[in-house]
Amino acid sequence: MDQLEAPVRVNGNHHHLEWAPAIGFDETGSGFSSCREGRGAPEPPRGPKPPSVQSEQQRKNFQLDEPLRTEHQFEGIIGCSASLGDAFAQLKIVAPTDSTVLLLGETGTGKEMAARALHNRSPRRERTFVRVNCAAIPSGLFESELFGHERGAFTSAIARKIGRFELANGGTIFLDEVGDIPPELQPKLLRVLQEQEFERLGSPKTIRVDVRVVAASSRDLPQMVADREFRADLYYRLNVFPIRLPALRERLEDIPLLVRHFTASCAARMRKSLEHVSLDSLNNLLRYSWPGNVRELQNLIERAVIFSPGKVLRLSLAEPSEPEITPGAARENDPSRPLTLKDAEREHIIQALAETNWIVGGSRGAAARLGLPRTTLNSKMQKLGISRASFGRTRQRTINMWPRLGSAIPTKTMLANQT
Repeated sequence: MDQLEAPVRVNGNHHHLEWAPAIGFDETGSGFSSCREGRGAPEPPRGPKPPSVQSEQQRKNFQLDEPLRTEHQFEGIIGCSASLGDAFAQLKIVAPTDSTVLLLGETGTGKEMAARALHNRSPRRERTFVRVNCAAIPSGLFESELFGHERGAFTSAIARKIGRFELANGGTIFLDEVGDIPPELQPKLLRVLQEQEFERLGSPKTIRVDVRVVAASSRDLPQMVADREFRADLYYRLNVFPIRLPALRERLEDIPLLVRHFTASCAARMRKSLEHVSLDSLNNLLRYSWPGNVRELQNLIERAVIFSPGKVLRLSLAEPSEPEITPGAARENDPSRPLTLKDAEREHIIQALAETNWIVGGSRGAAARLGLPRTTLNSKMQKLGISRASFGRTRQRTINMWPRLGSAIPTKTMLANQT
């Protein structure tokens, strides 16, 4: 019997979430068909079923060496939760069109994979997919990167350069973190979106292109519009078909599938054979809020595969549950602890970010306040482990349940209807 075919039992406490195996029902009586079909609560078992034979070890482990079902995958995105299913449905609807799509969601939720899925399911699939990380381009080079330049357009322009929009002609361009585009360049981007034409830097010749635009942002663009940090007309032009990708803490039922997928991928790359992981380890993952979302989980699994010499995936039970302690909090707990230069720099950056509502770029952003280029501040934040999710985390709500894990995972509706 597949371990994934199992009933769900929920007590009424609703303060803690746990997975545990159950026995005595086969696939027909498991009541998990509604998860696969995206409907409400499962049907109760139809009559008594003979108990299946499972060892004590099997009842305490989750199998990792079973293939994922096709209905739990969409262009490389893994999950069967209702919230992710809604995003899948919207992607399927808009993919065949040429409409502009705006992907919204926290960092690490899979916005680039969703953009590639849109391209792969569109009539432009045979043409180029060009990704532009707007947060990584220095402000002075934005126009050259997006639209190109002619030789001699500026001091270091020793040859003609083709811009990203021109490279994407006939295909799709993905503007990741579009909220970081400098205000002075936003009117030119708006013109490209509306007219599909632009001029290279240093050239009067107008170039026409046929490009589908997919944009993404982890920032609050309507608030940026209200703060006059992002043009309202550009926002409305990008917001033709918005799709929100859920955070991992909003789809906890997908974690077992993701663990299975990432373990198989990492184990194959490292030439290892991992067969199962303890349910206690999975319980620990379900209690964590995952500020880094799927990317953080993927990195945790890769690290666990490295540390697992045998057949069992050895997840660190303590690491995800440990509260984060900032240098400032550590000094409050231990006033005698000396403040290092690194601690001081970190606290100074955090203070500037807090005073600017965690806005990095722009004239009123933290970078300008600190007198640093935006790219330098981004680099320092990454090096010092500073992220908004780490300091603005909300308390996670969890639910009590004890299901048997596997290819069918319970939805939130199913959990709410169990007694």
